[in-house]
Amino acid sequence: MRRLLHLAERVGRATAKGVDELGFGAALFGESLFWLFMGPRRRQPVRVGPIFAQAMEIGIHALPIITVLAVTIGVMLAIQGIYSLRAFGAEQQVVLGIALSLVREFAPLITGILVAGRSGSALAARLGTMRINQEVDALRVMGISPVRFLVVPPLLAMVVMVPALTMWAMLVGLTGAGLYVSAELGMSMGAYYQQVLDVLASNDLLHGFGKSAIFAVLITIVGVVNGALVAGGAEGVGRMTTRSVVHAISAIVITDMIFVFMVTRG
Repeated sequence: MRRLLHLAERVGRATAKGVDELGFGAALFGESLFWLFMGPRRRQPVRVGPIFAQAMEIGIHALPIITVLAVTIGVMLAIQGIYSLRAFGAEQQVVLGIALSLVREFAPLITGILVAGRSGSALAARLGTMRINQEVDALRVMGISPVRFLVVPPLLAMVVMVPALTMWAMLVGLTGAGLYVSAELGMSMGAYYQQVLDVLASNDLLHGFGKSAIFAVLITIVGVVNGALVAGGAEGVGRMTTRSVVHAISAIVITDMIFVFMVTRG
């Protein structure tokens, strides 16, 4: 009986802590929107320089790894698609599966996971280090909002660059798949791209970009929340950085499932 009570207590504490972190994240997002739109009226606008610096770090510097993985996934889809459809003599229809899978699912998902592991963890580590060094408290003493100064720039950069990286992943992934399809089935690249254009609709692109924008917000908020909760010195920074990656990837996958379920009910 005591074990059950102890287990129930642990579950309750963990649930309360999770709800508290969700509330903290929602408050951060709301305050970020406030400073984004009301900052200029209060003569405290969000600075453009940090936004561009974050955009370079999140987007431009991530292009090589995004390119490699997107091409790899495109080729993998082509290989598996041709192999599976060949049993039915329908390998010429592989373009349908490749185009829809990459644009609606794999491009935004792999981009979100990579950015979460690369930039979300860096954001958590940076904020955690600043918290330990009491730099966040120093900003408050100087009358500077930490949310305006530390949260809004990466949030804006994420919302812009993650969909842009997703678009790039779509393009290079489709190209990589097309090269394999062309070599395996003897289809010209022109015919391949024409099939892709025939298959895809604007809703498919909006589906992928919509998910990537949601992932961008999740990555930023999860990184900031975990960075703000750092305690215990350097060991705490490492622990919360790892936690940030795990939570961000989990949130991305769960949100992806919910998003797909909702948009396919119509």
